[in-house]
Amino acid sequence: MAERGQGDDETGEAKGPEGEGTMSNIEKMENGNAQPDSPVKKEEKTGMFKTFKQSIKKVGERSPLASNIRGLKEKRGPDFGKEGNIPETGISAPASPSQSIGSPKYSPLKGKGGFFKKDGENTDVSPHVLKDQPGHSRSQSDSSGIMGDILMKPGAALRRSLRLVGKKDKVTKQGPPQLVCKTLSETEELKQVEVEVEVEVEETYTLPEIPIIPLSVMQINKLIEMEVLEEAHLNLLSLREELKRERVGGDEGLSSLELANKEKDLKLLYSALQEKVKEIVRDSNKLPSRNKQLLVHVARIIQEEEKREVDPDSLFNGWRDIWKAAVQEGVQAKIESIHLDSREQNSAWLAVHLGLLGQAIVEDLENVKNELQGSYPRSFEVFTTYIGSYHHAIGQHIKKILQQKLDSKDCYSLLEWIINRFGSEKIMGSPTLQPDMREEDRTLSLESGLLDKIKKTYCDCVKDDLRTSLGNVVRLQSEMWTERTEPERNEEFYYSEMHMDIMTVVKSYIQNSLKIDSDLEKRIVCSCSEELKEFPQRFEREFRQCDTMADSSLQAEYQVTYINSFTILREQMEVYRECSPPQVEAVGREMEAVVDRLGQSLLEEFKTAVRPFLRRMMTRKWLSTDEDFKQIVKRTDNLSQLCRGMKPPYVQGFVNEVHYHMVKEYISQLMKNNYSCKNRKHEKAATKMREQWAELQDVFEDLKSTSHWLQPVGEHMCNIIGQKNKREIKENLAGLVKDYPDISKKHLSAVLYFRGMVRGRERQLILRRLTELKRSVGDSGDKSQALFSDIQVTINTDCLANVPLLCLPLFSADS
Repeated sequence: MAERGQGDDETGEAKGPEGEGTMSNIEKMENGNAQPDSPVKKEEKTGMFKTFKQSIKKVGERSPLASNIRGLKEKRGPDFGKEGNIPETGISAPASPSQSIGSPKYSPLKGKGGFFKKDGENTDVSPHVLKDQPGHSRSQSDSSGIMGDILMKPGAALRRSLRLVGKKDKVTKQGPPQLVCKTLSETEELKQVEVEVEVEVEETYTLPEIPIIPLSVMQINKLIEMEVLEEAHLNLLSLREELKRERVGGDEGLSSLELANKEKDLKLLYSALQEKVKEIVRDSNKLPSRNKQLLVHVARIIQEEEKREVDPDSLFNGWRDIWKAAVQEGVQAKIESIHLDSREQNSAWLAVHLGLLGQAIVEDLENVKNELQGSYPRSFEVFTTYIGSYHHAIGQHIKKILQQKLDSKDCYSLLEWIINRFGSEKIMGSPTLQPDMREEDRTLSLESGLLDKIKKTYCDCVKDDLRTSLGNVVRLQSEMWTERTEPERNEEFYYSEMHMDIMTVVKSYIQNSLKIDSDLEKRIVCSCSEELKEFPQRFEREFRQCDTMADSSLQAEYQVTYINSFTILREQMEVYRECSPPQVEAVGREMEAVVDRLGQSLLEEFKTAVRPFLRRMMTRKWLSTDEDFKQIVKRTDNLSQLCRGMKPPYVQGFVNEVHYHMVKEYISQLMKNNYSCKNRKHEKAATKMREQWAELQDVFEDLKSTSHWLQPVGEHMCNIIGQKNKREIKENLAGLVKDYPDISKKHLSAVLYFRGMVRGRERQLILRRLTELKRSVGDSGDKSQALFSDIQVTINTDCLANVPLLCLPLFSADS
């Protein structure tokens, strides 16, 4: 093919017998009638080869590598490049500025595994060795015939002058081995020069001369297939101009049908060119170093077509959009090619995949920045375009991931990758991508609502996991109930690890969410609080249904234990009130309620235990024995032991409530009106009451009860009952009314009845004095310290039978 080349516009079209002979041979080759060369034709070939060598020299002078070769000459001396220093067979043709550098048939770089090496090519054949073959025979393939026609077009010879050897040429034994080694060594030096002179692609350019007569449709299509894009595009422009002239009547020899077919062919060729451009751009990042020069011509084609989009006859527009779509497709294919295990293969499948995805993004963008970006003019904004494509492709990839069943660990890995890792130095903030990376591109831009959806999915998964963890807590406690294991004590308090187990899980979720962002922290606090809100009732229900709680003492210990646990759990959740006030407050109320129910259950059990012994207080038997009171003290001591194992602050209220109950029930026994002391037995009763009262107060003092206002009532009652002189009782009423303004005449009447003052004038005077004192005090008393208003008085109908009728109005007036 090289033997049939012509010079371009600078050398002029070859004239004379050589040119005619060449044309004839090409036509014969196309028709399949080529004959063996005669001696005369061999001479013609020799003449043409000299002309062709001259064209090589001129093209080499205009080649981008010319200055570097001259630099080598200066370094190596004036003889560099002469015969013997650089043999003719040892110099690789410099790269052509034309688009045809991409052709596998005509690019010497292709044959050596250059820019566009494809599978199956033989990269071991040196074109420099092939050039010395004297008997070079030409393959009669279709591509050879097409390229023969190309060489005959005006201006084609220069653009083809460097395509000396095809990839299918055979190597023959020729020349000494030393010459081949020397040739390969100097070729490597030229390659180094080529790398060193790489410059930025200018925004402006000069379009090569458009052929006057375009190639045939099949020839242009072949050029597109072989990625000789510049030549194909120039011929497309020529065909486009030819069709335009014919439409306006420049060639009246074509019918309307022929024009329609020609326009259809042009559309098909443009469509094929666009598809080829998309293919090259889509796959450009797979082998970036091999696509540099080809992408330069792709960019020039896009620029040229954009200039012609204003033409009303323009067939295809939106070339820049096509380029961006191809970039997007390439990025999408890259992401989809990243390995992804299934959950069954690897429990950390998503975390591993995201790690590989981050590495792929960095490597891909490094190639764009260092390799591909230099093949485009600045207006293409290549790096920014690829980043935008990655943002979009990752968003689509994440949507596919969300279609799978994710657990909390997967969702957390995804959120951590999106919010923290993507913009860090691991990926978009990598030093290798600076300073081209814009700050706003470091944050992954997702579709509206997608990030919120991921967070919601994560919160739902956390709630499910926490529900499972709480179920395990109940199961562990249930095993202890079944085995009748006594609760542990820690610093004298009943202790269970239940609250620790729960808060360990909750804190881990909250702390990890804070590592992502504060919004997720608030969501997780809300989700955990909502799930914890249901736990107290669930736990209490299981506790009540346990059949092994027949042992009341063991059950009481567990009740105190869980009072402590829920109290601590409530306090620890209060720390997160600012993150989610309503939810934390709600869970606090539920935990406080279960603590109160456990405490009330414990109190009711105590009340039940002491009730039968309290009923026998203030009776004839009570005066003669202390057995009932000892049982009361014993059970109160047992309860006090439980209270000592109860943690504050709840224990204080519980002790005060027990103190109030014992005082009220003890005093209530005086109000039953079923026993009256006679024969000075009231003095003995008062002495015994004083002793028992002191013993009870000692118990509650040890428990550090703060209900000090309950202590005087016992002394007041003892003074009234034990007073020897009835008249002096009126003098002791002032202190009683001051401390307990809610006492009524019926309460005092019951106390007087127990003392033995069933009737009489003195009794009425005492009751009248009480009325006067209550009237003087009015509403000034402390209503929060109400005792007698909670004590009911039993009316003794037997005593009314002995009261004179004139005295009945006094009882009716009692309020």
